[in-house]
Amino acid sequence: MSTERAEDLAETPVSRGRQTADDKQDSQTAGEHGPSDDAACHETTIVVRGETVRDQGPKSAPKESASKDSAPKENKDKPKDKEKSPRKEVSEAKIKMQSRLPVLDDDPDIGVQKEQVVVRDGKADLAFTGTLLASAAPSSAAKGHWQEYRIYETTGGKHVFSKVTRSVFAEEQDGHEAEVFDPAPSSVPSQLLRGARDLARSRPLTWMDAAVAFFGYDPLAKVLYRKLSGQFEEHIS
Repeated sequence: MSTERAEDLAETPVSRGRQTADDKQDSQTAGEHGPSDDAACHETTIVVRGETVRDQGPKSAPKESASKDSAPKENKDKPKDKEKSPRKEVSEAKIKMQSRLPVLDDDPDIGVQKEQVVVRDGKADLAFTGTLLASAAPSSAAKGHWQEYRIYETTGGKHVFSKVTRSVFAEEQDGHEAEVFDPAPSSVPSQLLRGARDLARSRPLTWMDAAVAFFGYDPLAKVLYRKLSGQFEEHIS
C-alpha cells in the first residue's frame, strides 16, 4: 500500500502543473484577442462580503439634453415676439362719415340761416341763430383721424370758428374747439387789448384776422379760406 500511495503523490503535482500552464496559455490567448462582444455587453457582478455590486458602464447622456446644450446661444437669448395689441373697435357712424370725406353732413346747410349749436370741450356750448359760411375736411383719413373746420356768422354780426377732431374708434372721443369773434370796439378779447395809438396807426382786427389766428395756415385752413374769398391771400404789387 505504501508503494501505490507514493505513485499517486508523484503524479498529482505534474497534473496540476500542466493544468496551470494550460490556464495561463488560455488567458494570454484571450488577452490578445480581447474580450468578446457578448462579454462587453453584459454587466459584471462582483460579490463583496455577501453584497452584490453591479459594475455598470457609463451611460450616454440623453439626446434631448445633448441637443439643448448643443443649441446655439443665439436662439436661447433671442427675445420672444411681443404680443400683438388687440384691435380697437370702430364706430359704424364714424366709418360712414369717413367714407364720405371730404363731404360733411352739414354741407347742405351752408348759406342757410337757422338755429346753430357749436360744441366746445371744457366750456359752455355756443347756441345762436346764424349761417354756416364754409366748411373744410380732408379728402381721406387713412389712419382713422381727421379734422373739420367751420366758420359761422351770427345774425348779430359775430363770427364763430369751430375745429372738430374726429376718430373712427369707439373708445376715442371727438375733440371740439370753438371761439367767438365780436367786431364791436368794446369787445376787449376781439381787439387783443390794442391801445388807441395802435388802432390809429393800423387797421382794426377783422373776423378774417381772427380766423387766421384760430386756424392758422395749414393745408386744410387754406382750403377753408379759398371757399370764402380771396381776401385771405396776401396781395403784392
